[in-house]
Amino acid sequence: MPVTILMPALSPTMEEGTLAKWSVKEGDSIRSGDVIAEIETDKATMEFEAIEDGVIGKLLVAEGAQSVKVNDPIAILLQEGEDAGDIDKAQAPAGAPAGAGPARAAPEPPAEPAAAAAAATPAPAAPRAEGGDRIFASPLARRLAAEKGLDLASVKGSGPHGRIVKADVEGAEAAPKAAAAPAAAAAPAKAAPAGQSVETLRKVYADRAFEEIELDGMRKTIAARLSEAKQTIPHFYLRRDIELDALTALRATLNERLADSGVKLSVNDFIIKASALALQKVPGCNAVWAGDRVLQFKASDVAVAVAIEGGLFTPVLRDAHMKSLSTLSTEMKDLAARARSRKLAPNEYQGGAFAISNLGMFGIDNFDAVINPPHASILAVGAGARKPVARGEEIALATVMSVTLSVDHRVIDGALGAQFLAEFKRLLEDPMAMLV
Repeated sequence: MPVTILMPALSPTMEEGTLAKWSVKEGDSIRSGDVIAEIETDKATMEFEAIEDGVIGKLLVAEGAQSVKVNDPIAILLQEGEDAGDIDKAQAPAGAPAGAGPARAAPEPPAEPAAAAAAATPAPAAPRAEGGDRIFASPLARRLAAEKGLDLASVKGSGPHGRIVKADVEGAEAAPKAAAAPAAAAAPAKAAPAGQSVETLRKVYADRAFEEIELDGMRKTIAARLSEAKQTIPHFYLRRDIELDALTALRATLNERLADSGVKLSVNDFIIKASALALQKVPGCNAVWAGDRVLQFKASDVAVAVAIEGGLFTPVLRDAHMKSLSTLSTEMKDLAARARSRKLAPNEYQGGAFAISNLGMFGIDNFDAVINPPHASILAVGAGARKPVARGEEIALATVMSVTLSVDHRVIDGALGAQFLAEFKRLLEDPMAMLV
């Protein structure tokens, strides 16, 4: 029996991806372990290997196809003794027969007549639990439906076992919008609140020239996760000023000694080390929220935000409290380089309880960062600048850096966060303590 090759889940959070490139063509013989495609997730482009021997009978998804859902059929593999005539026997998920139709191209926006047809035909109700009182839907789908005032009972789910997902709710939005269109056309244009549909915004800005830029998987994920973070995580903020003169002097001395090794320490390397040690000193901050409990970790795994074109990664330095400054520096440079080329594996940017976002190199004095779930805190680091500081009864100049700790109040209370910042400040102002 021909084997249906399905879109793989290349990370725990992956729901869909882009089939960036086929490494095989129809008629090619492959062996288990051969790379057959490159799949672009929301964070990286990864190779997809065959798990069985055979011949590629049919490619069902074209190169460049976006938003291919996990477990959708993407190809048919013929086994020994089979030929093209057996392709129709392959068993694909409902609604996607293996041998039906040409390879799919990248999706296009639905035409308005289709939206009108959807408005005219009521969608069947979503499947419910045996008791008849529960609709199966993802948390994001429920939130979007609530924001739009949409009854989930009128939405047909396209997920596993009929589960309602985000795309179903977005697709169902056309019906109420279409009914309101005549009134909207007659009314004067008003400022559009955040979250309105692209159709509404096109009308608002109909007299202005603009370019529509499609979101890639990374930007969609960033938008969804951080919107959810601000809506569901009770943020609060703690701020401290830290003097860096002792650190910059020690850094200069260490870099002189490391000149022959090719390692050059940055201020950020000291910040990573100080954060890791402070998490060990204040372990209550080395934790994440887990619904009905808190998970508190023993190791200090520190995530560091790295800006890339179109978004950002947060690669994780594991066991950072146990590593030397030179090791942290080398690892961070390697992770940042591979993040910018989108070559990180999922295990390299997932995990940790704490993150650092440093915009000091861009001249930003201070800012408030948004917590990136599942983390419970993130440290926003500003630029060091020469400022007057009090020395007893005298005023002196010092290099001062402002930091802001964004905290999930479900996990970390104010006093606990203040203890962490106090320890972090102590380590940076007495950096020799990090070397012993």
